[in-house]
Amino acid sequence: MWSWLRRRRVPALPDALWEATLRRYPFLAEREAAEAARLRALAAEFLARKEFHGAGGLVITDEIALAIAAQAVLPVLHLGLGWYDDFVGIVVHPDEVVARRTEVDATGVVHDWDEVLAGEAMEGGPVMLNWRDVAQAGASAETGFNVVIHEFVHKIDMRDGAPDGCPPLASVQARRAWLQVMEANYERFREAVIRAERFGEEHPWLDGYGATAIDEFFAVACEGYFVNRARFTQDFPELTALFDGFYRRG
Repeated sequence: MWSWLRRRRVPALPDALWEATLRRYPFLAEREAAEAARLRALAAEFLARKEFHGAGGLVITDEIALAIAAQAVLPVLHLGLGWYDDFVGIVVHPDEVVARRTEVDATGVVHDWDEVLAGEAMEGGPVMLNWRDVAQAGASAETGFNVVIHEFVHKIDMRDGAPDGCPPLASVQARRAWLQVMEANYERFREAVIRAERFGEEHPWLDGYGATAIDEFFAVACEGYFVNRARFTQDFPELTALFDGFYRRG
């Protein structure tokens, strides 16, 4: 592993490895030549800047590292890797992990529970992912699911503090306009998920986890936007326009 990578230098990605990655994740290849070249260059730069750590017996291979890098840079393809400069480490588990959670409520009662995690982004800290979901991202694009994009969008959201469904923007007015669109779409999505769960209506296309909080909705929506833009736009045309403006696409 890493025979082609010299730390602190941007590597020249082997053609065979890059082409295999594009075949495995077709949504990465769906772009014009100039943007495809930028994707490859940014993925290489990402590999030079970040450190991968296997957990639970997983050995990080070139295939694993590049698969994560290529997907992680999609949200910052036109923004730059500076948006990810608050961390270095990426921890990869073989599968989902169970985390023990503790919370003290307003009355002082302590609540303990187990939470199953596909991934996690820690403010100012590393990103945790699981290889099973990353490996299956080519197929799961049909349903708009992508754990890498989800967690790295959380990183973008947290650039200005706690995640709140709004990335750092240039002005108070821009933030207000963003949240107006985001909150309206979030409430519609949340109501649709509730109707599906309580009354047996059809489940929305996006992962219902996005109904748990507006920051999760932002991350879930970006999954669909980046891996299946056409299908996402059918349900969320306002968000496509909003995201195009921020991510500088279109």
